[in-house]
Amino acid sequence: MPQHIQVVDYDPAWPEKFKKEAERIRWILGDCCCEIYHIGSTSVPGLAAKPIIDIMPVVTDLGKADVLASQFEASGYEYLGEFGIPGRRYLRKGGDERTHQIHIFEAENEREIRRHLAVRNYLRTHPDDAEDYGRLKKELAGRYPWDIDGYCDGKDAFVKELEKKALFWMQKNMGTSGGYEP
Repeated sequence: MPQHIQVVDYDPAWPEKFKKEAERIRWILGDCCCEIYHIGSTSVPGLAAKPIIDIMPVVTDLGKADVLASQFEASGYEYLGEFGIPGRRYLRKGGDERTHQIHIFEAENEREIRRHLAVRNYLRTHPDDAEDYGRLKKELAGRYPWDIDGYCDGKDAFVKELEKKALFWMQKNMGTSGGYEP
């Protein structure tokens, strides 16, 4: 069955859902976990989003995370490997109506970590852009309710431009550390 694309208004319960799941992930990853970040649209107060909590653990060694795949699977996740992004481990929970997605990166993969956090932090501090993004996502979800490719293709140009603006803004305002708060 194809994934149902549903974009809803911001839910103030999302940060707590992140914290709860982050505790479980930290327990599974143990001492190879450096940090865990709430990313994606559910991490931006006020932003309409698919109700899927995106989580980005940063680890010392992806190989150690791979060894723990069965523990993630026992917690309800599918462990899908890189899944299109080199240097990432992607996991999802909830099947076609997923509830959580995990994007694990090694600490030395600063480019990917910075990219995700730049977009999140930019949207948190630029409500007009966040509102435009939310409006676009709602429109696309209405147009492509059962077509994830159509939905993603429809946001592609907006997201690429958003990422460029966010990375420039982060470099200008925060240097390379990027405000890495969870």
